[in-house]
Amino acid sequence: MVSDESTAAGESSATDEEAAVVDQDGRRILTGISSRAFEHPADRAALTALRSLTGFDQVLKVVSGMLRERRYRLAFLASAVRVDPRQFAGVDRLYDDALSVLDIGERPELYVFESPMVQAMTLGVDRPFIAVSSRLVELMDEDELRLVLGHELGHVLSGHALYKSMLHHVLNLVGSLGWIPIGGLGLRVLLAGLREWDRKSELTADRAGLLVAQDPEVSLRVHMKTAAGAHLPQMEPDAFLAQASEYESASGDLRDGILKLLNTERATHPWSVVRAGEIDRWVTSGAYQRIVDGDYPHRSEDASVSVSDDVRASADHYRARFQTSTDPVASAVRNLGSTVGGLADGLGGLFSKALKNATAGRDGGAGDDVPDEAGPGGGPSPDDEPSPGDEPSPGDPGEKPDRR
Repeated sequence: MVSDESTAAGESSATDEEAAVVDQDGRRILTGISSRAFEHPADRAALTALRSLTGFDQVLKVVSGMLRERRYRLAFLASAVRVDPRQFAGVDRLYDDALSVLDIGERPELYVFESPMVQAMTLGVDRPFIAVSSRLVELMDEDELRLVLGHELGHVLSGHALYKSMLHHVLNLVGSLGWIPIGGLGLRVLLAGLREWDRKSELTADRAGLLVAQDPEVSLRVHMKTAAGAHLPQMEPDAFLAQASEYESASGDLRDGILKLLNTERATHPWSVVRAGEIDRWVTSGAYQRIVDGDYPHRSEDASVSVSDDVRASADHYRARFQTSTDPVASAVRNLGSTVGGLADGLGGLFSKALKNATAGRDGGAGDDVPDEAGPGGGPSPDDEPSPGDEPSPGDPGEKPDRR
């Protein structure tokens, strides 16, 4: 099992010889790297469970590939430009760099399509392909564009396109059954869980992009540009990351914490500031550097991964984040737990005292004594109360593909 912070003992990592291989610009080639090395814990647990269902991948591939995948590919083939050494040669070279670092042998097709929006997407199941907007190509410098292409290849390597297809089918089901009160509620819960996974899959892909760029400053610049466009001289990296910290704590106001949940309920992607903060935490944890140093699991080990271990790792990750989070909702829940615990301790003390007096009454004639009222510390005080603390593809086939 691979935890969010390190490669677990007993699981093989890259050899020194493999780790020493670098490309022409000094970036380390991550030979045979498994996507588990950089998958977000929630993403990894869901993917491991789905991968363990015998035949599930094949059935979903057949269902999704029969019409929708061919439809998208034909639309891009007819309306966008396929990247190769003759067309967008510079983008083609950066794409080769990203493929090389992640050690991906089979090259997915890459397209550039005209759009004023900053977009990148991974489409297809049986033969995934990537598409980026002309505006994105214009906005990003070479290092940043290489990172974006690495992000999309992270989706390919993790098999996200397959499971995003399932999300699409559930969305259609919600639309057809939403008028049924009970069915609609149950599907909404399922949909909320799938959307939470979908957002975490973007954090996984962000990590893959950083592993391709191998420069945290490049990753930060990409998120700054997706937040405010080509105005880097008017932005400051530390101030941008400070926004992420402020958002995490939501200024200590319980209302902000609830509003964050409402704001993201239907979102397909985390916001740029939040993503910058997530990547910064991953780098600070040391997990990123260990991978670049050659300590990572191989694809050859994927078949033997334990579902329960990955689910446990995901639970441990969220438990740790919850205990240390400054988000007011999490703080309120923790405070409520402390209040309930204090109340239980107080009632336990009263019960013990009553039992002791009752026993003394039988032994020494003091049975008419009444236990004292709970004094300071004997029960919860007022201070113990919880404190408040889709853009369509070219040709508009009519469906909403994944976008960065």
